[in-house]
Amino acid sequence: MEKGKWKMDEGRGRHWVGCDTWVFDGERWRSKNEGERRQIRSHRDLDVFNLAYTLAMEVFGLTARFPKEERYALTDQMRRSSRGVCGNIVEGFAKRRYENVFKNALNDSLGEAEETKLWLDFALDCEYTSANEHKKLTVGYEQVSAMLWTLMTRWESFK
Repeated sequence: MEKGKWKMDEGRGRHWVGCDTWVFDGERWRSKNEGERRQIRSHRDLDVFNLAYTLAMEVFGLTARFPKEERYALTDQMRRSSRGVCGNIVEGFAKRRYENVFKNALNDSLGEAEETKLWLDFALDCEYTSANEHKKLTVGYEQVSAMLWTLMTRWESFK
């Protein structure tokens, strides 16, 4: 596989090695495994992680098309914040036995998701992305934010 490229799976579209497959249906993002209940053993079993990872890879693809003069500005900011969502979920999950630390990491992840939405607005206003692509990613980060909030406020029911 070529560096920086995604893996293509027969009949499934884009699939990244780091997460389960999620697709945008025009209104919201859906997991290919939607409806399946599974035991949560690692961060990779969390839907919020899988969607955040998918979105981070979508952001990578989008920013690869940005002008060179944005390399150390908007491109870097978008990539860092989108990947930060995933990183904070992983860090929080690793420290989940300390509930306050876990929730703090999820709250940081929520902040990164909201920051990514801001950078997406800039990308749209600078005409680096289409309205459809902006909607697709913004809807995704809104879903991630809602999932993070649910996980933070109802963690006990997920244990």
